[in-house]
Amino acid sequence: MPTEIERRWFLIAGLALAGSVNVSLVARAQAAPGPAQFIEYLADKAVAALTDKGTPREERIRRFRVLLNDHFAVEIIARWVLGRPWATASAEERAEYLRLFEDLIVYSYVDRFTEYAGEKLEVSRTVTIEGGDTMVYSSIVRGNQPEPVEVDWRVRTRDGKFKIVDVMVKGISMGVTQRQEFASVFSRNNSSMSAFLSELRARVKKGA
Repeated sequence: MPTEIERRWFLIAGLALAGSVNVSLVARAQAAPGPAQFIEYLADKAVAALTDKGTPREERIRRFRVLLNDHFAVEIIARWVLGRPWATASAEERAEYLRLFEDLIVYSYVDRFTEYAGEKLEVSRTVTIEGGDTMVYSSIVRGNQPEPVEVDWRVRTRDGKFKIVDVMVKGISMGVTQRQEFASVFSRNNSSMSAFLSELRARVKKGA
């Protein structure tokens, strides 16, 4: 079962995914689009796009999958969270892992949109970090909650598009959290890639 921090991550990051757009679209709404404007625009678009409970699940899955691949650095994230096993995996295992990782994200997030309850995203500042990525610092404000939730977005620019490569909720990297969780799966399966993929298949099947 997901922890409270994971439930918040599913909703918060999912809201961003739902509204992801490319730089050219943002430019029509912002005179000088940057990472901060990108994140703000995503949050606004997310509320309009995928929080309608009347939208069929199949359609929400379809939209979500397209947006995920367009605007998150999915392969970079997937390879990093897998860690060392990527280097020794066969080409077939890598290909299947990438497919399962994408499916796992999609099925984990898609139903979380129904939990939306008026959260608002407020960006406070941006900082360029080592490697050229930008950290966008923000808070998620909810009307019935006295304290906002701190959410920091690591944004990378690739081929004229912004890509989110990590999200930190209250200082906790969701990429690191997932990497640790996958390492635990490998450990209890005697470091077997075959057993790891089998477990991912079962998780995906359960969420589909």
